[in-house]
Amino acid sequence: MTDTAMTTGVHPVDEKLPILRLVPLALQHVLVMYAGAIAVPLIIGRALKLSPEEVAFLISADLFACGLATLVQSFGLPGVGIRLPVMMGVTFASVGPMLAMAATPEVGLLGIYGSVIAAGLFGIAIAPFVSRLLPLFPAVVTGTIILVIGISLMRVGINWAGGGLPSFGRVVAGQFVQVPNPAYGSLDGLAIALFVLLVILALIKWGKGFVANVAVLLGIVAGAALAAAVGKMHFDKVASAKWFDIVVPFHFGMPQFHLVPILTMCIVMIVVMIESLGMFLALGEMTGKKIDEAALTKGLRADGVGTLLGGIFNTFPYTSFSQNVGLVGVTGIRSRWVTVAGGIIMLILGLLPKMSALVEAVPQVVLGGAGLVMFGMVAATGARILTGVDFKTNRYNLFVVAISVGFGMIPLVAGNFFHQFPAALKPLLESGILLAALVAVLLNAFFNGVGSSEAARAEAAAGAAAAEHV
Repeated sequence: MTDTAMTTGVHPVDEKLPILRLVPLALQHVLVMYAGAIAVPLIIGRALKLSPEEVAFLISADLFACGLATLVQSFGLPGVGIRLPVMMGVTFASVGPMLAMAATPEVGLLGIYGSVIAAGLFGIAIAPFVSRLLPLFPAVVTGTIILVIGISLMRVGINWAGGGLPSFGRVVAGQFVQVPNPAYGSLDGLAIALFVLLVILALIKWGKGFVANVAVLLGIVAGAALAAAVGKMHFDKVASAKWFDIVVPFHFGMPQFHLVPILTMCIVMIVVMIESLGMFLALGEMTGKKIDEAALTKGLRADGVGTLLGGIFNTFPYTSFSQNVGLVGVTGIRSRWVTVAGGIIMLILGLLPKMSALVEAVPQVVLGGAGLVMFGMVAATGARILTGVDFKTNRYNLFVVAISVGFGMIPLVAGNFFHQFPAALKPLLESGILLAALVAVLLNAFFNGVGSSEAARAEAAAGAAAAEHV
């Protein structure tokens, strides 16, 4: 607690810092989350084969919605927002299901937005009841889910490092066939990806404090500079992009609503909210702020509102970013006004299309070197949570993890495994993350039963605290 907070009796969470101190601290929060925040629109935009201009717009929309969702969570609205130092960003848990939706022609981008809007409304409605579901998600379940999320996303990072996809669809003699990508795995591209990876590793090892915290972002900047120097990065679209533009709702058209994608995204929403619950409890411990049921409900409701805003403003489901929660522990700065200022900065960045065009212009090989670190860290977070699970005296936990990971790998290693199932189920069956989540919950309930709410709360807080220090 600072001297100002001590003399005024204001809790450190509600302390308003001087502007000259507030802005740098807010920028630090933005930089820590920036690489992760832009990753999802890049993944989904390129999976949908959107034009560079449309991908740049997705990035702008994402940054703008990040800012809105952060303000809802940190500043708060009546009955909404936990009012703690939280930065909101698109959850990686939604990527697998959205990639499956993107691969389904009748769903596509507008179907994704419809499922996101429905999931946001669903999240708002179930916020008061989610804490009662916490016993279904002990550490063995959440750790397994997060591990599978990281492993699933590694495929994206590896393909980025290779320069795209190994093959692409093309109509040949009236038939749709997969044609090998001749540029995939080129030596110069792999060299750039390796350079980015080495820069990040060097900054993590020898960088201090803030530099080490933003190693991924600095690695991307260094890789982009190298790519530009060797003629691999082009700035035509950056030059033609506007300096300022408004992010309008439903830019790509009115959302479409399909039952199975909506159910799939609602399952994602439950997983995301359980994860948020653990983060809120851990953040309450870190800041010394009492978190009661009413506060948890407001925080979880903000997840739903943020996701609803995401669907309206052309982006995806939102959750509290764990790296920013970890930054609170690293810096000791507990004021929520720092993340309020961070949300305003994200809003402003979303209104600068030239900045988004610059991000979109970064070659995939550059992002590949960073993606291996980012997505690997997600998997490492799951592994870290699992280290707190009792495998010695409770051998059932071994089966929960083993079988759930096995189901989660099916879409990765055998893409046609479920091809004889109804097409409407593809967004669910082709998402390894959701398969792993469902199997883990069911197996844990079968083997271990359902524990008490109080024990689940304590375990969730401990697990979130462990994850933040990966």
